[in-house]
Amino acid sequence: MKLMILAVLTFGGSILSAQNKEEKGILGDYDGNGTKEYAYFKINDCTEECDGACETVIYFSDKKIKSFTVSKANGVELYNLGDLNGDGKDDIGAYTLWCTSCWAPFYVYTNSKTDWKPIVKPISTHCSQWEADKFPIKKDPRKKGHVIITSSQWKDDDIKIVSQSVKVN
Repeated sequence: MKLMILAVLTFGGSILSAQNKEEKGILGDYDGNGTKEYAYFKINDCTEECDGACETVIYFSDKKIKSFTVSKANGVELYNLGDLNGDGKDDIGAYTLWCTSCWAPFYVYTNSKTDWKPIVKPISTHCSQWEADKFPIKKDPRKKGHVIITSSQWKDDDIKIVSQSVKVN
């Protein structure tokens, strides 16, 4: 009987944990119509060991906004980045979660008329960058149409955090 109770508590806790992980999301005006929508994600075909397709699909409370997929991600942390490219819509940052490494890309997407597009190349990040509170992207206050990218790079047998101004797509 004790084993059965323990199994139920363990299995039930895993289900609750997975549900909470997938229910996280963010508010933003992702289509530029002046109304806030809720962005959230669901993980498809991915075990706790990251076996399977491991795709994370980003959905929106306004079903008129097309969903998009982040591949090789066992979930994401979503960020409302504001309007980085000046198109009147909030852009989305997606920090990918994975099972085996401290290195993870940070993706930045904007909603075009037909689909979600990256506005910069994926940004290489390491957990040490996040621990140092060095967020991967922000508007460049000195150059219109540019952002400051802060990334993690392996140089001289060490992880270096580097920032540079980059034109957005």
